[in-house]
Amino acid sequence: MQKRKTGMARLWQLAFTKKALVLSSAVLAVLSTVTSFVPFVAIFYIIRELVLNIRDMGGLDSAFMIRLGWLAGGGAIGAILLNFLALMCSHIAAFKTLYRLKIEFTSHLAALPMGFHTENSTGRLRKVVDQNIEKLEGFIAHQFPDLIGSFTAPVVAIAILFSFDWRLGLGCFVPLIMLFVIQSVAMGTSKSKLFIEKYETALEEMNNAAVEYVRGISAVKIFNQTIFSFRKFYETIKNYGDFAYDYTISFKFSMVLFLCLLHNIYIFLLPIIIWMSKGVTDYSQFVMSALFYLIFSLSLSGPFMKILYVSQKGRQIADGIARMDKVLNVAPLPETKSPKTAEDYSISYENVSFSYNEDGGAEALSGVSFTANQGEVTALVGPSGSGKSTIAHLLPRFYDVTEGAIKIGGVDIRDMSSDYLMSIVSFVFQDVFLFKQSIIDNIRIGHKDASREQVVAAAKAAQCHEFIEKLPSGYDTVIGTRNIHLSGGEKQRLIIARAILKDAPIIVLDEATAFADPENERKIQLAFEKLMKNKTVVIIAHRLSTVQSADKILVIDSGKVAEHGVHDALLDKNGRYAKMWRIYIAATGWTLANEEARANV
Repeated sequence: MQKRKTGMARLWQLAFTKKALVLSSAVLAVLSTVTSFVPFVAIFYIIRELVLNIRDMGGLDSAFMIRLGWLAGGGAIGAILLNFLALMCSHIAAFKTLYRLKIEFTSHLAALPMGFHTENSTGRLRKVVDQNIEKLEGFIAHQFPDLIGSFTAPVVAIAILFSFDWRLGLGCFVPLIMLFVIQSVAMGTSKSKLFIEKYETALEEMNNAAVEYVRGISAVKIFNQTIFSFRKFYETIKNYGDFAYDYTISFKFSMVLFLCLLHNIYIFLLPIIIWMSKGVTDYSQFVMSALFYLIFSLSLSGPFMKILYVSQKGRQIADGIARMDKVLNVAPLPETKSPKTAEDYSISYENVSFSYNEDGGAEALSGVSFTANQGEVTALVGPSGSGKSTIAHLLPRFYDVTEGAIKIGGVDIRDMSSDYLMSIVSFVFQDVFLFKQSIIDNIRIGHKDASREQVVAAAKAAQCHEFIEKLPSGYDTVIGTRNIHLSGGEKQRLIIARAILKDAPIIVLDEATAFADPENERKIQLAFEKLMKNKTVVIIAHRLSTVQSADKILVIDSGKVAEHGVHDALLDKNGRYAKMWRIYIAATGWTLANEEARANV
């Protein structure tokens, strides 16, 4: 893969993605800037004509002055129209570039292994998508035309100034060069570059802490906490403020010098005007030229302030783009060039070992081997942290195994395309996530082309049709709006409806009935009996009652298969499963009681 450019070079590369539009915007911005000077020149000649004929107004060239008036008005209107066209081109280029980048970035995120998402916070990735990439749109749409115009303005101004009187033009040219030098030295130091990096990092940390604070707001309110007691969030805000203050103070001398020089260019003109006045014979002409240069010099501050602003913004955007590229440079799991398909849907784990740490370290799984036959239910049980969910997450290649192989129908899943692999596996995990869309669209994620009748049938099978019908707009109700909120069990059943609608030959259930009450748990199990027919089913369960009838039960402990067999055979072994069963039975009979009641037992 070709190595990406970095820094401002990368920013300009992205800005010129839509080259024709961006170049058109640049040309129009230059023409707009040049045209904007026409009224100044026209008005100068009008005033000059008035001053030269102030004693005898009869000598005024009225036709000439009218032409100059039309020229001034036309120049102003032309500058506005050309600037409008420049912004139109830059905005179209910006939106097209933004669309392409966001699609590329989010598609890349979806292709990255789950390990990347667990190691990188939601706040950081959200900032890249919502802020860093969005800033590029602002740069192309607004700041790029401004930058072109700001660099053109001094050039045109200097050309005009030198064309009238080279001596006074030189008086304006010297401070302009000094301004460029001061700005380049101040903004081009390694300290300035380091600040931009620290600034963006501080914003990321503050964004991460803010997301965590909002997500945990229920705990904050329950324990009567404030932002000051939520230390992480408070410290990120305080550190950012202290850092920004220190950096601002470090620029006080260069910025003061820059601003003083920028707004007082006329000081350089005064000695030249005094020197030139000694040999003047035509004072009217001399006064006109002097006033023109003194007034015109004041107009140079605007373009330079834009250059300063855009340069600073450009460096921030370039750093944001570098953070986006850092994510884009993370390689997704490799895809085979010759994808294969499975002849049947049995699953086999062959001496599978896996570590979440890429550099080695403790293994989450070690030498796991088992077979889940098609048409059978294989249950994974064991204590929390034993590796059950890790086994399930390896099946869709959320991660790749460290050693060994996982096969479906005798084909290594690494030899299948990702699209094919995901099409033959359905998942119902413990962590429930519903999009802020309608109920029907949430269920259709399992099968985007499904008809309404198919969605309703899946909802009925998942025992959620009844509560959906009671919602204000039924299946068209948008979750999370107008105080529409679902219980944990209702959300879980919607996720199950997705899996039923997808109708994949392999089903992985991770505590699928965790939020269901006893009545609905039984209904869901009945629905699953139809869904599981002739399919490969892997169930992860803590409620051992849900796996009693499983065709095979695997007891996972410390990343290894400690026991395997059917329910009765495992009880007869009187091993770990039997112990877990006894604890489970005892727990189901546990009740709250006061001291006196317990004493009477």
